[in-house]
Amino acid sequence: VQLQASGGGLVQPGGSLRLSCAASGRTFGRRTMAWFRQAPEKEREFVASIRWSGGITYYVDSVKGRFTISRDNAKNTVYLQMNSLKPEDTAVYYCADSQYNLIYSSSYQTTSYDYWGQGTLVTVSS
Repeated sequence: VQLQASGGGLVQPGGSLRLSCAASGRTFGRRTMAWFRQAPEKEREFVASIRWSGGITYYVDSVKGRFTISRDNAKNTVYLQMNSLKPEDTAVYYCADSQYNLIYSSSYQTTSYDYWGQGTLVTVSS
């Protein structure tokens, strides 16, 4: 499975961006897709996840109400709509894919995911 993340860029505080992650290759049987982020000198942090079937979603508390994860099964693509962006959202955003239907606690763990995209940089600054 190959994951291609895109959509990052520079945005002012309060602005919006939409990230995309396109999956290709042996995508049959994949169950959960997620977004993580990593700011400079910080550990990689879970942001949101979604199940391909049923669309169950989880979010880290800091983005609830501002970010929305969604998927297009026909295009094998997952999106992260980010609104009301803050400087603390600045990070490299990575998409990740798991063969399991992850529950809430497992979604947070990087080890739950089998494949990772290359990352796309989001910078929130005036």
